Amino acid sequence: MLEITQLVKRYGQNEAVLKGLDLKVEGNSVVSIVGASGAGKSTLLRCINRLEEPTSGSITLNGTELVHLKGTALRQARRKIGMVFQGFNLLDRLTVMENVLAGRLGYVNLYQAITRRYPQADIERAFSLMERVGIAHYANKRADQLSGGERQRVGVVRALMQEPDVLLADEPTASLDPRTSEQIMMLLQSLASELSLPVLINIHNVAQAKTYTERIVGLRHGTLIFDGAPADFNHDALDAIYGGIETPDESVTGQPPAAGEHAHGLA
Repeated sequence: MLEITQLVKRYGQNEAVLKGLDLKVEGNSVVSIVGASGAGKSTLLRCINRLEEPTSGSITLNGTELVHLKGTALRQARRKIGMVFQGFNLLDRLTVMENVLAGRLGYVNLYQAITRRYPQADIERAFSLMERVGIAHYANKRADQLSGGERQRVGVVRALMQEPDVLLADEPTASLDPRTSEQIMMLLQSLASELSLPVLINIHNVAQAKTYTERIVGLRHGTLIFDGAPADFNHDALDAIYGGIETPDESVTGQPPAAGEHAHGLA
């Protein structure tokens, strides 16, 4: 279980980006985080995996308090936090298999990491996961020869190779075309169920959040405005989160809204 209590993140003397945020994610739930640019969505994920240092508050993953960890303890904790990035963050000159096995770097010694000599069990798990997401036939292909959707699948498998207790996805579909975006969201949804893995997705596309996640968390100016089921995410919730500011059509629905349809993708 991931439990966040009174999380605050402030840069210097500026207004806090996150303002006393409380959030709990458990089981195999798929939770989407929505909100306008600057709402604190990415900052929240980066605080969870300690890419950003929280100013105050508590972040606990399966009983381990993450906020004050340092050195070896922090590296060990990060092994249990999988991360899928908007920009893929692959090493283009390496093969798909080498990129996937990079998810095991926190578990192998320095010699194995430098020579990329991973245990056979890791290689077999990598093949199994790649087969599951449909990229096993690209195992020996360089990462820079793949399409965006294929690259994102590599990123998902790399994160799963960490055997994480929680999977974070920061705008995983933002760089993809609408059809591929749907496929990636369906993949994350099904993997959460299969692996009993909680997934927390930062996403602009409200329509996809309503379709592929079972819970929506809405942020506005670093404050939690909405936390509930997609069926309850109505126009009132939408306006409370976005303040009446309409987001670009393609960032919400992936296609222009029909005549008379609200630009956030809600009928």
